[in-house]
Amino acid sequence: MNAKPKRRTATENGDTSEDLVLVTLIGNGEDLGPIVRHAFEQGRPEPLLHQLRNVDKKKEAEIEELCRLHYEEFIVAVDELRGVLVDAEELKSELATDNYKLQEVGAGLLSKLDHLLESYAIKKNITEAIKMSRTCFQVLELCSKCNAHVSEGRFYPALKTVELIERSYLNKVPVKTLKAIIEEKLPAIKLHIEKKVCSEVNEWLVHVRSRAKDIGQAAIAHTASVRQKDQEVQARQREVEEQSNSGLADIAYSLDVDEAEEDSVLKFDLTPIYRAYHIHKYLGIQERFREYYYNNRLLQLNSDLQISSAQPFLESHQTLLAVVAGYFIVEDRVMRTSGGLLEASQLETMWETAVSKTISLLEGQFSHMDIAAHLLIVKDYVTLLAATLRQYGYEVNPCLEFVEGTKDKYHKLLLAECQQQISAAIVNDTYGQMVLKKESDYHANVLSFQLQTTDIMPAFPYVAPFSSMVPETCRIVRSFIKDSVNYLSSSGCMNSFNAVRKYLDNILIDVLNEGILNAISDTALGVSQAMQIAANASVLERACDFFLKSAAQECGIPTRSMDRPQATLTAKVVLKTSRDAAYIALLSLVNNKLDEYMSLTENVNWTSDDIPQGGHEYMNEVIIYLDTLMSTAQQVLPVEALYKVGTGAFEHISNSIVGVFLSDSVKRFNGNAVMAINNDLKILENFADERFDSTGLSEIYKEGSFRAYLIEARQLINLLLSSQPENFMNPVIREKNYNTLEYKKVAMICDKFKDSPDSLFGSLSNRNTKQSSRKKSMDALKRRLRDFN
Repeated sequence: MNAKPKRRTATENGDTSEDLVLVTLIGNGEDLGPIVRHAFEQGRPEPLLHQLRNVDKKKEAEIEELCRLHYEEFIVAVDELRGVLVDAEELKSELATDNYKLQEVGAGLLSKLDHLLESYAIKKNITEAIKMSRTCFQVLELCSKCNAHVSEGRFYPALKTVELIERSYLNKVPVKTLKAIIEEKLPAIKLHIEKKVCSEVNEWLVHVRSRAKDIGQAAIAHTASVRQKDQEVQARQREVEEQSNSGLADIAYSLDVDEAEEDSVLKFDLTPIYRAYHIHKYLGIQERFREYYYNNRLLQLNSDLQISSAQPFLESHQTLLAVVAGYFIVEDRVMRTSGGLLEASQLETMWETAVSKTISLLEGQFSHMDIAAHLLIVKDYVTLLAATLRQYGYEVNPCLEFVEGTKDKYHKLLLAECQQQISAAIVNDTYGQMVLKKESDYHANVLSFQLQTTDIMPAFPYVAPFSSMVPETCRIVRSFIKDSVNYLSSSGCMNSFNAVRKYLDNILIDVLNEGILNAISDTALGVSQAMQIAANASVLERACDFFLKSAAQECGIPTRSMDRPQATLTAKVVLKTSRDAAYIALLSLVNNKLDEYMSLTENVNWTSDDIPQGGHEYMNEVIIYLDTLMSTAQQVLPVEALYKVGTGAFEHISNSIVGVFLSDSVKRFNGNAVMAINNDLKILENFADERFDSTGLSEIYKEGSFRAYLIEARQLINLLLSSQPENFMNPVIREKNYNTLEYKKVAMICDKFKDSPDSLFGSLSNRNTKQSSRKKSMDALKRRLRDFN
């Protein structure tokens, strides 16, 4: 039995390679479906079936072989199994016995177990009831706490409590009635809280609208204070600079540090807005609240920009602009601190609306204003508003551009007002030299406008070279400069200076210069008045430098930059022209007055047999008048004007003397008359020399003395008294001694010259040979002049 059978090979069993593959697949437990499907698809199931039969036979042979090899062990196992079966029967009998005994013993215990289970069930129910009661109690406690929060106005904790109830307790409430009531009340509580916070917001809107004016006024006042301090600092800096430039030492420097008090001034409560926005945000309806807030504030803005026609705009403009300032200060704070309640784009829209309506309103009001001071007051507050809101990041350039666009209207009104004042100053002027009795008057009327000609303090009483209209006009112009700078202060300093200079030229040329020209053209003007006007024009021309420096100082321009030659006013040239016109008018009046005195030559005896002793009456009057004129002119006019007046007067007298000889009133004249005129001319020449020296002009004008302007009359008299008058026709002698005389005039005058009477007994007269030869020479000159002409 122990002999091992021989293993059959695949060839012996008739196995093929395909059978081996099939056996391997079956041994591995793999799916034969694909192989079967493939066989049927190929239409050859018979080979597969044959292979399966071979495999089946092979497995049966293996089973038989296995049974043959282990049949002894199998028999032994069966015997052992029979023994086990007997033991099992015995064990079953014992178990039945034990079970019976156990049933008898456990019957009592089972009864007790039922009671125990029933007790456990009751306990569970009680525990569940307690848990439900505790849940209901907690919910009711939270509801009570929520009511307390609402009643105390603590809405956010109330909403947090509502959220806690909804999230953690509402679904756990075991009592349906209670749950239904709570579910019904929770939305009502939310709605109640929403209404309450909206009510608080409405109250805040009313409150902040009433506070806007105070907030704006405080902010603008702070800005004005800062601007004033800046101007004071700039003024001190300019003063220090001027002292430094002038060489003064011991300059004290100080640093003023002021704490910013704006935040303490501009305190306002935004708590209601913060809380309302936070609650709406918590409720998830922040967009609705943002829209509500924006629309209401925009309505308030539009309402605030409406003005009443019952109150003058000059009285209400500060309130209006202060409200605008306060409004946007509040909105800036809201945008920066509320966490998204107001967007930058919304605030920009509100600002653009306010700017547009404010500018439109100002344009309408400015168009009706006819007083420059009113425009200045409103403009100043507008620029303060712009400066205030610029600190909060608002685009204020449109406001400043509007103000810039009103400068022409303002200066037009200001010029009209100054024209009235300057015209009144000119009309009310007495054209008398201003007498200053004390030093304070000198400071107020001379030094304050830099009209002094010397740095030495004069003795008092001091007679100024100008009349009262000069300092009065200077005050008006200085006031004009300050008002102009105040109005243009919103621009850059250099731009302001250029504009001020333009308007300064306007007032000096179109107003002051026109007033001077009108005064000059007055037909009732006298010599003293014309002289004073000329002196005033000269002083005002010099004052142009002071006006320009004042404008530069007001604009903050360094005074050293005004010392350049090109830094001057056009008005200075115009006033210089008017000054020259005043000189011409003065000379014309002086000449007219001289003509009155020269008309007395009609009383001269042109054919006198004797030479009169002393001067003629007309010359005495002329000398007296010239003495008075030159004395007054020396006090009033500058040196160059004094020289012009003197030379003009003497030249006119010279022309008048020549004109007398040419006039039709003088039919003939003789040598005695010429000798008399020669005496008059000598008196005049001596007076001219004396005045030229006493006035100090001889030190300035070395070559052009007053006597030189009498040259035509002197050459004519010299020719008429010459022993050889025919030498006039000698070009060399004429150029040397008679270069101012014209042929035609000399011919006309010589024709009237009859030195001795033509009579039958003329040759028997006692005339000496010299006179005879002079007469012959004169006759020869007459003939040659007739031939020349």
